[in-house]
Amino acid sequence: MCWSAAADLWAGLGIAAVGVASLASVRRPADAPLAALPLLLGAHQIVEAAVWHGGGGTGPATLAWAVIALPVLPLWVSAGVMAAARPADRSRLRAPLLAGAATAAFLAYRLATRPVSAGIRGRTLGYAVDLPYAPLVLAGYLLATVGALLLARDRILRVLGIVTGSGAVVCAVLWGEAFVSTWCALAAVASLLVLFWIRRRPTVTHRALSS
Repeated sequence: MCWSAAADLWAGLGIAAVGVASLASVRRPADAPLAALPLLLGAHQIVEAAVWHGGGGTGPATLAWAVIALPVLPLWVSAGVMAAARPADRSRLRAPLLAGAATAAFLAYRLATRPVSAGIRGRTLGYAVDLPYAPLVLAGYLLATVGALLLARDRILRVLGIVTGSGAVVCAVLWGEAFVSTWCALAAVASLLVLFWIRRRPTVTHRALSS
């Protein structure tokens, strides 16, 4: 797959449409944040189409893309998995949620105080922001996103975690400095599994409401 403004736009529209269908299939309010993940990532790809169209740089589209990719995504995924989990399973998800909150806070601060820029590198986009302790930040980011999915009890969410985790390795090896952009694109496509997940979720029962 190659990336361009047109590819990101059409992919984003398709994935966002799946996100709308996923939200429409929600039967338990606690599942809504995770069900909305394809919608968020589809919108993210549409924003990246604007980055392509502007030739990269440091404009509003670049900042909007970075805000979603960096502070929003780790907190959104870890909190969404926690919300969808059964109460008995939530203790195992505290570490990813704490990692997501800490990573999101740090990345939000850096984006608020440091510029972020995008540059076109062939068929990919590379984003640059001044990040000290980059390996530690990356570890927290992956624990919050991939780790939360892998620790979920639900088999479909674990498959999503395996796909995104494997994709992170492949994107890092193949695209290096464009890792964040390519991995987010892969995660957007993989998030189509969320629609399958939400349609298999049980409905709320009277017993569940009273427990």
